Formats: sequence, C-alpha cells, structure tokens
Amino acid sequence: MPIAEVMHYAAFTTDPAGGNMAGVVLDAAGLDDADMLAVAAEVGHPETAFLSEAPARLTEAGRTFAVRYFSPKREVPFCGHATVASAVALAERIGPGGLVFETKAGTVPVDVAADDDGVLWATLTSVDPYVEPVGEDDVAQALDALRWRIDELDPELPPRIAYAGSRHLVLAAATRERLADLDYDFPGLARYMTERDLITLQLVWRESADTFQVRDPFPVGGIVEDPATGAAAAAFGAYLRELGKAGPGAVLTLHQGVDMGRPGLLRVELRDGDTRVRVSGAGVPVPAGD
Repeated sequence: MPIAEVMHYAAFTTDPAGGNMAGVVLDAAGLDDADMLAVAAEVGHPETAFLSEAPARLTEAGRTFAVRYFSPKREVPFCGHATVASAVALAERIGPGGLVFETKAGTVPVDVAADDDGVLWATLTSVDPYVEPVGEDDVAQALDALRWRIDELDPELPPRIAYAGSRHLVLAAATRERLADLDYDFPGLARYMTERDLITLQLVWRESADTFQVRDPFPVGGIVEDPATGAAAAAFGAYLRELGKAGPGAVLTLHQGVDMGRPGLLRVELRDGDTRVRVSGAGVPVPAGD
C-alpha cells in the first residue's frame, strides 16, 4: 500500500478533546479504493477524507478538490465533519475563503473564515436534500434494535428518513433521559441500516424550538456512536423544514457528543429561496499523541 500522510483534526469544536475526530489525507492521488479503506481502518476515526485536485469548475483554479470519505468499514458518499476538518486543513495551508468539494453525493461548496480568536470555522452547503416517510414496521424494527419503546418518542417530531448527501433515519426522543440511555443491538442495527442504505440514525431531543441534543449510532461504519455528524445535521435541518418546524431564516443549534464526553457544536442554517442546508462548525488540529 502506498504511504499516505494522515493529519488528525477535531471538527465541530474548538477543543481537540471535543467534537468528532477525522483523518485528512490532502494528497490521495496515488491511492486506490482498497488503499483508502485500509488507511481509514488503521486510523480508526469515524471517517477519513481523501482529497485530490479536480478540474476547477465553480471556483478559481486550485480551490476545487475531489473528496472521498471512508469509515473503518466502508466508503460513505458524504461526511460533514470530515468536510469541516478537510476545509480547515486546506485553509491553514492556502488561506481561508471559498472551496468546492466534488463528492460522490455531488458538489459541496465550503466557506472558511477565522473568528476573532483566530479559530477557523467552515460552513458547508449541502446538496439538495429530501425527506421521505418511513413505514410503521420499519420504525418498529429500528426501535427494537435500539431497545426503545414507541411511547418514548416525541409525537410532534415523527420518524422520517432525511437526506442531505447521505440517508439518516430521524427519531425524536420524548425525554432527555431516553436519549442519554443509549444501549443498542450493534449487529442488529447494522443489519437494519445496511438493508435500507442508512448511514446513521439521527436521534434527537428537542430542548427548545431551535436547540437540540443529538446522538448518532453509526454501526454500519464500525463505530458505536458518531460524536458530531454534519451530514445528519444537514438532513435534520431539511427534516424540520419539511415538517414546518423551522422556516426560512431559521438558525438551529445542535449539541452532540455530550453523553460521550466529546461535546461538539453544530450550527444549522436554512435560507429563504434555497432548498440546500448550511452547516457550520469549528475545526482544530489534534497534536500528535493526543
């Protein structure tokens, strides 16, 4: 296998001990699919992003990249936290500003800017999302694998499958205590999700109209739980808009990773006249050995 230089970043956090870890390979031109999967498995983060230059179509030359995302077990079409990590890694080297990522899910523009403390924040714009219903039997099977009961769900936020680059089943817990107690059937949920082409389950609890606590089981990627999930956050924004729970101009705050001891902060924005969803978060490099 060719040698790949892997950098390590924490996304959706300003603290290397928080958020979601991602590997970033800025020069993956010499790696084939098996190589990338092997690197991701060795790294062990929920995802590792592999970048190579692509023909510049939407921005100036040099700021458009082909990107592929691999978990330790499989390739995924799109990953939000590895997008944030990759954008921050690039901005550290070529400067903040606009980037374009050509992913298997489609074209994803990303803007990177520094805050007053010099921390880099990336805002990705999703591909066109969609939301679709899910049958009662499918919901029952998911709840069985989660070891949840139907009466533990929030009736005002019904189950749906939501997509903004990858597919996620959204289930809303009625209480914070239900969300906090996550002990699921790993192989059973992995089978369920594989059969339905789901990347994570987006488990949420509504703290207020625009603030949510979130958890994301990710057994299909070989990961018990994803600490901060940008792709699911974008899908969740589309879900709330579809239900009429969030309109144009809404800005949502998602807290994820709290129950894992790796708190992350995701900002989700819906804009008037644009069906796409914007997800923002900070990203920081993780020192070697941490």
